[in-house]
Amino acid sequence: MLFIDPAMLARVEEIELPWSVHGYDPYGISKRETARMFTLFSLLYRRYFRVRATGVENIPLRGRAMLVGNHSGGVAIDGAMVITSAFLELARPRLAQGMAEKFINRVPFASLYSSRTGQFTGLPEHAERLLEDERLLMVFPEGARGTAKLYWERHSLVEFGSGFVRLALKTRTPIIPVGILGGGDVMPTVLNSYALGRALGAPYVPVTPYLLPIPLPAKMELHYGEPIVFEGTGAEDDDVIGGYVERVKRAVAGLMAEGLKAREGTHS
Repeated sequence: MLFIDPAMLARVEEIELPWSVHGYDPYGISKRETARMFTLFSLLYRRYFRVRATGVENIPLRGRAMLVGNHSGGVAIDGAMVITSAFLELARPRLAQGMAEKFINRVPFASLYSSRTGQFTGLPEHAERLLEDERLLMVFPEGARGTAKLYWERHSLVEFGSGFVRLALKTRTPIIPVGILGGGDVMPTVLNSYALGRALGAPYVPVTPYLLPIPLPAKMELHYGEPIVFEGTGAEDDDVIGGYVERVKRAVAGLMAEGLKAREGTHS
């Protein structure tokens, strides 16, 4: 079994969750499994992907909030690095909880392990309950369409779903946009095999120039923007919700563009 770094376990102890004496929270999240996860993720974050995070002060140290970013790179490495940044970069660590794709439930051991580390199937009732409990929720409105982007599409955005905005309105949750760069470089997908994906119970399997979906040690960047707060109940007309979705999408696109511009400046 993977070694647990005592420093990661100590930092997990600092997360403000109602841990039981046995080291579990009411959702079944395990202190030890979460520390085990961050033992690996912290190495990837610091050494392999050499992640640079800006604007982390926009993530509240406590209370409900929703991290909303772009997706790319075949598999959800970008999500893992967002979770790790909230754990490592803040003065008081937080556990960002993501809404995993439903196919995870069909993968042996994956469903149990993901829930032990705070990642749950993306059902609206799960997300609403987490926010009502003042948790930090991570959402990728592009869904699997985002990770399915090919290498040359990695800096683009596809359609955002609207459910996250209705949820934010209903639960009075601030949205923190996140512009993520490098996911498509980590996993340079040139083709998606949907047939192989169906056989494995997944949406698709990414194919890289070197064939295997193994991540490369490319640098990643996470750019957090200022919180966006919408007023409403979540029952607004689709046109109103669509306008809010576009505002968040523009914020994410702007953060990505600023990051790319800064990259070009350092290389010129």
